[in-house]
Amino acid sequence: MKKILGVEFGSTRIKAVLIDENATVLAQGSHEWENQLKDGLWTYDLDDVWAGLQDAYASLLKNYGETITSLDGIGISAMMHGYLAFDKDDNLLVPFRTWRNTNTAKAADELTEALQFNMPQRWSGSHFYQAVLNKEEHVSKVTFLTTLAGYVHWRLTGKKVIGIGDGAGMLPVKDNDYDKEKIAKYNELLTHHGLNVDVYDLLPTILLAGEDAGTLTEEGAKLLDVSANLKAGALFCPPEGDAGTGMVATNAVREKTGNVSAGTSAFAMVVLEKNLSKVNQSIDIVATPSGHPVAMVHANNFTSEINAWTNLFYEVIKLTGGDINKGKLFDMLYEVSLKSDNDVGGLVGYNFLSGEPIVGMETGIPLIARKPDGKMTLANFMQMQLYSALGAMTVGMEILQDENVKIDNMCGHGGFFKAEFVGANAMSAALNAPITVMKNAGEGGAWGVAILALYSVLKIDTLEDFLDKLFSKAEKTTVTASKEEKAKFASFLKEYKAGLKIEMLAADIYNK
Repeated sequence: MKKILGVEFGSTRIKAVLIDENATVLAQGSHEWENQLKDGLWTYDLDDVWAGLQDAYASLLKNYGETITSLDGIGISAMMHGYLAFDKDDNLLVPFRTWRNTNTAKAADELTEALQFNMPQRWSGSHFYQAVLNKEEHVSKVTFLTTLAGYVHWRLTGKKVIGIGDGAGMLPVKDNDYDKEKIAKYNELLTHHGLNVDVYDLLPTILLAGEDAGTLTEEGAKLLDVSANLKAGALFCPPEGDAGTGMVATNAVREKTGNVSAGTSAFAMVVLEKNLSKVNQSIDIVATPSGHPVAMVHANNFTSEINAWTNLFYEVIKLTGGDINKGKLFDMLYEVSLKSDNDVGGLVGYNFLSGEPIVGMETGIPLIARKPDGKMTLANFMQMQLYSALGAMTVGMEILQDENVKIDNMCGHGGFFKAEFVGANAMSAALNAPITVMKNAGEGGAWGVAILALYSVLKIDTLEDFLDKLFSKAEKTTVTASKEEKAKFASFLKEYKAGLKIEMLAADIYNK
């Protein structure tokens, strides 16, 4: 029996999944962590990266119940984008800057104009160029730029490589590599600001799904397994971002297929038949792990407010002397939303812990408003929370509808879909499309990168054919929202859009 390990560094959890050659889950482990706001920037300490990886793997071993001395394959995934910059001695030059930071608006705007290609604020190329614009001392010392997945992979294998999906969140890609024409234009901008460097030389080498991305070194084995039982030699797949692993976990890598990953942040992705007609700063163009172009709508904020309110309700229950499993509480709160009024009680909310570029928010502040005659029931409150999580992403998806992008299938995964039916129903109403949810929806990313590692080990078929065979007997459900549910969400969205002025004013006042 083969043993394949997949690890995903999510925003709130580091998840580890062990599968066999049939992609059956043998064991899982996890470690909870949180980003920190330091000097105005969201970050994770790299010591926490390794402590979290070791704890997640140790948790997996405990649940597996047997000693593991060797693995056949390993895959590393992480939240996409962000900025990790190293010098010639492999020293980190500034703390890791995550995708959540929205301090790169000037860089993103200038790059989008110069490259005639949408360069989102989250992308590594935007972070680097903003550091150049800010005249940060470290930029002249940079010899290597990478993402979190690329960094962990590098330390475990010694290879400075990256999967094309994750690489497409650094700088634009074309013909299975970084886009040389756009790289040249990027370099011209750097020269204009006094930095004479070819950014191509700073980037990790792009690899496609199935290509050899190195093996676990002895040093890497010690970093991963503190019990020191694991031996070197496991084959690695190219490291991928959470967008790419989400596509794999939902079998959404063929043209006209799509998926929605919904957790701390959310992104909806559709594999394109053809390029979009124009550049739009609400739409990212990335790639599947095998290199096909993908349109992605990314919302920085999704379930964080739902999590915060659930934790508050949990405290109230504990205060009264009650006790409940927090996962069960989530399910109950999701389900009560189905009893909400048609106008959601006149409630509207914004879940913006950080900025939300899709709707023009440079910074964010969580906000709830209700009409004086509104009905503040628990059902209405939870429905508002679910709908507000969907608001920004829905605004972006309307752009794809205007581009006549065709979608044959939309598959959902992530924590938003753990409660059976409810999350999928709300998502279906928001996107006006059926939503299919796989049984493994809650652990999609770690499982997805484990499948990519399995694909590298087996080396059979194209990725698309390999996944079709793998998913042919997968357990799944498809939810289509009723006309009434769609009308309810449409009414909410109208109020949501109108209230954005209030949110912008509040964020401006409180974030000065």
